[in-house]
Amino acid sequence: MTSRTITPEEFEGTWRLLDWRQEYDDGRVRYPMGERPVGLISYREGRVYEIATSAGRPDFVTGGQWDADDAEKAMAYTTSMCYSGTYVLDGDQVVHHVDLSVFPNFVGKGLRRTVLWDGATMTLSGRMEEGTPEARTVILDWCRW
Repeated sequence: MTSRTITPEEFEGTWRLLDWRQEYDDGRVRYPMGERPVGLISYREGRVYEIATSAGRPDFVTGGQWDADDAEKAMAYTTSMCYSGTYVLDGDQVVHHVDLSVFPNFVGKGLRRTVLWDGATMTLSGRMEEGTPEARTVILDWCRW
């Protein structure tokens, strides 16, 4: 796979999540949604929508969506990520300008990702927490839905 400018025609559409890993500068590798995450990202008419979860998440047993036990709700949050916004292609990068997210710290931010593309699989990668002990590269692999 090589880094190159991807055209809007190649980029737009819906993509299925294959892998999500975080490679820390100290050598650690973590899989925030497990080793078999499920999810999609969709690029249409200047908007991006992303949702990802761990596979096989259990149903709540202590209540419904709003009145379940706090531990179950926390686990549901821990095993999911979703956001939406606008996006701009910038050479071999895409910037997601987030306007809605389950993680409030993303709202109002621009998430810059390098795009690696081989014609079938797309990898989005970006740096997080630069200059801290938690500095890492986040890498998400996608294929056409």
